[in-house]
Amino acid sequence: MYCYRKVTDDLYWVGGNDRRLAMFEGVYSVPDGVSYNSYLLLDEKTVLFDTVDKAVKGVFFDNIKEVLGERSLDYLVVHHMEPDHSEAIQELVMRYPDVKIICNQKIAGMIKQFFEFDIDSRAILMKEGDSFSTGKHNLVFVMAPMVHWPEVMVSYDTTDKILFSADGFGTFGALNGALFADEVNFERDYLDEARRYYTNIVGKYGDQVQALLKKAATLEIEMICPLHGFVWRKNIGDYIAKYMHWSSYAPEEYGVVIAYASVYGHTENAAEILACRLREKGIKTVMFDVSVTPASDIIAACFKWSHIVFASTTYNAGIFVNMEALIFDLVAHNIQNRTVAFIENGSWAPTSGKLMRAEIEKCKNMTILDGQLTLKSALKRDQLPQIDQLVEALAASMPENAKAQDASKAIEAAAEAAAVDPQAMFKLSYGLFVLTAKDGDKDNGCIINTAMQLTDVKKRVVIGVNKANYTCEMIAKTGTFNLSVLTTDTPFKIFQQFGFQSGRDTDKFAQGGQEVRTANGLRYVAEYSNAVISCKVVDSYDYDTHTLFVADVTEAVVLSNTPSTTYQYYFDHIKPQPQPTTDKKGFVCKICGYIYEGETLPDDFICPLCKHGAEDFEPLG
Repeated sequence: MYCYRKVTDDLYWVGGNDRRLAMFEGVYSVPDGVSYNSYLLLDEKTVLFDTVDKAVKGVFFDNIKEVLGERSLDYLVVHHMEPDHSEAIQELVMRYPDVKIICNQKIAGMIKQFFEFDIDSRAILMKEGDSFSTGKHNLVFVMAPMVHWPEVMVSYDTTDKILFSADGFGTFGALNGALFADEVNFERDYLDEARRYYTNIVGKYGDQVQALLKKAATLEIEMICPLHGFVWRKNIGDYIAKYMHWSSYAPEEYGVVIAYASVYGHTENAAEILACRLREKGIKTVMFDVSVTPASDIIAACFKWSHIVFASTTYNAGIFVNMEALIFDLVAHNIQNRTVAFIENGSWAPTSGKLMRAEIEKCKNMTILDGQLTLKSALKRDQLPQIDQLVEALAASMPENAKAQDASKAIEAAAEAAAVDPQAMFKLSYGLFVLTAKDGDKDNGCIINTAMQLTDVKKRVVIGVNKANYTCEMIAKTGTFNLSVLTTDTPFKIFQQFGFQSGRDTDKFAQGGQEVRTANGLRYVAEYSNAVISCKVVDSYDYDTHTLFVADVTEAVVLSNTPSTTYQYYFDHIKPQPQPTTDKKGFVCKICGYIYEGETLPDDFICPLCKHGAEDFEPLG
C-alpha cells in the first residue's frame, strides 16, 4: 500500500523507511533505521528525483503509481549512483519504458557498470550550470564530485528555491511519519545522528564539501531535499552552518574524548582517574570503551570535541586490535586540528603509545602533547603526579583557558580607561519587528528592534525608529503605525524586504505576501508574526539619530503561538552565516552579511544594504 507525503503543492516524497537494516553500508550501525528519499514532481512534465534501495522498492513503486495517477513518468534525475539510491533504476525503466534519464557523463558511465539497459538512447547529459525546464519549474545542475562519490551532482529548482542535495545534509534514522525537520526536535533527537552520518559518510571530503557550500552560498535556498533524513524548510541556515563547521574540521566544543582499550580493566582505571581529574578542573569529558562502542560513534565524537586521549594496552607487540581499527579509521576520515595525548600499557614491552602516535602524526595540524603516560600492568600511586601533569597539559591547551585570561585582562583595561565597548550593547535583549505605516496610498514598513510596553492599565507602547527611515517620516506625519512581532520562523528574505531597501524608491509590499490590514487601514506581516499591535502616537521625542514615539494601543491580535524572535536569534539562526574560508581580503557586515573587499575599511563606511556603520563590520576569515 502506498505511503507518500506532500512536500509542496506539486512535489511529493515517495521514498521509504528501513528499520530492519542492522549495518548501513555493512559498516555503520543504524539502531533507529534509515530513510531512502525520492521525490516526484508533477509539472507539465513529470520528474522523479532518484530511486531507492531494494529494501523499500515495493512501497516506492506503489507511491509512484498513486501520485502519477493516469500520467506517465517523463524523466528520472539521477544525482548519485550509490545502490541505496539507484538500485531501482533498472525496474523503473522496465515499468516506464519511455522515461528519459537526466544525469552527467560519469553517472551514465556508472549506469552501464551496474545495469544492462541502453542508457545512451535515453540519457540527457548535464554539465556544470546547465538547466532543464519541466514547465513551471527550472532545474539548474551543479557538480559535487566526491561528496562523497566522484559522479555526484545536485540540482536547484529556481522556481521554488529547492536544493536537491544528494547525500549532503542527510542523517541516519527512519522518518517515523515526520518528513520535515521542524516536525521533530531535531537538535535534541537527531543532531548526534546527523553528525555521525556526516563524519562517517562524508567527513573525509571536507575540502569538497566546502567547495559545494561555496556554490550553494550563491543560491537563495528555501528548502533542502536530501536523499536520507528530513526535508529542511525552516532554520536552514543552522544546518548549513553545521556543515560549514564539520567540513572545516574545527571542533564544535572544547572538551576531551577519552577512548580506551582495556583487556582486564587496568588501562580503563587510568582513563577513569584522568576523566575525574579533568572534570574537577571544569573540563568536559566523554569516555568510550573501543571494544563496546561502535567506531562510528567515537569518530563522530572526535569530530565534535577539541581534545582526544587514546589509552591502549599493548597487544601482540602492537596496538590493541579495536583501538588500532579506530585509529586507522580516524586517519582515513581525515581528522585534523585536534590536540592529542596518549596512555600506553604493557606488562613486559609497552609499545602501543609509540605506534598510536605514528599513525596520528599522519593527520594535518595535530598538536601532540608531551608527557605520554606509560603503565606497566597497572597504574601505581607514584604515577598519580604524571596523571596530574597530563591534566595540567590538557587544561593549558584549552582555548577557553586562554579566553578566560584575555577576558580578565579586558575587564582590567576597561576599568582603567572607563571605556565603552560597542559590542557590549549587543548583549542587551531585543525583539525584532516589522513597523508599518501608510501615507495616502503609499504603504511602507521597516525593521526595528526597539519596542516595549510602557504602561498596562492604559495599554501604551514606545518604539525607537531611525530618522533616516522613510517609515519614521510617515509616522511623524500620520500619527499611526502597526507593529508586527516577528517569530523564529521568519526567513532572511523578510529582513531583506523590509530592512535592506528604502521605501522612498521601492514598494516593499510588491514582493508578495498576504494583503491584510488592521482596523486602522494599515498593512501588517501576517505570515511570520505571532501578534500585530496597532497604535496611535500621543507623544514623540527626538534623540540624535532616532525618534521615540509613545503611542496608545488601539488594537492587538494574537496570530500564533510561535515564539518571538530576538536579535540574538537572528544572528545565530536567521542571518546567513559567513561563507567558507576565502582568499579574499575584506570585511563582512555582522548585521546583513554584506562583504566589503579591500585591505582596510574606511572609518566612515556605511553598509549599502542595512546602513550600519564601520563599527558593525569584522574582518573576513
